[in-house]
Amino acid sequence: MDGHRAASLAPPVARLIEAFRKLPGVGPKSAQRLAYHLIRMPRAEAESLAEAILAVKDRIVLCQVCQNITESTPCPICSDQSRDRTRICVVEEPLDSMAIERTRSYDGLYHVLHGVISPVNGIGADDLKVRELLERLRDESVTEVILATNPNLEGEATAMYLQRLLKPLGIAVSRLARGLSSGADLEYADESTLAHALQGRTRSADQDASQSL
Repeated sequence: MDGHRAASLAPPVARLIEAFRKLPGVGPKSAQRLAYHLIRMPRAEAESLAEAILAVKDRIVLCQVCQNITESTPCPICSDQSRDRTRICVVEEPLDSMAIERTRSYDGLYHVLHGVISPVNGIGADDLKVRELLERLRDESVTEVILATNPNLEGEATAMYLQRLLKPLGIAVSRLARGLSSGADLEYADESTLAHALQGRTRSADQDASQSL
């Protein structure tokens, strides 16, 4: 927002617009529309929104097992003894696990990395929840790790890194099938596409070669 425009706004409005601009995908115009929508919103609704935001900051934690966001730890999925505990599906973000859950095609456990390897953005493997994944795999009950990172450059690089890391452990490593278009994000994929990608997942080339010997 330019200086002249900001000077013509009441300070609380300018502050609110700047706060919205810090959100991902929100540009200057969208930030202004959101701010003026809140101004017109009944006070009770605005207070409810503010309370919801504070509740998330005060009550949401990371599951000590899978690193997903939850109100209690372990989270409901990790605590559910009916889930298949021999499989772990590795995803980039919490929203990705929610997308897979909507398919009703997967009954195993999850592990959330909270990002991908991205040298351009200064994000390395040590910045992700990789160490926590390896800790879980010390339990020999896990027989398959499904790499469900997004089919884009950074997602593929992260999957390849994890494949190399997991190969010495002797655990089957599979990747979602190519039902997902290149560059797509899991959270935006429809349930049918995700379900087919899960069902058609493939093992890494290294594992296929070793099993054919």
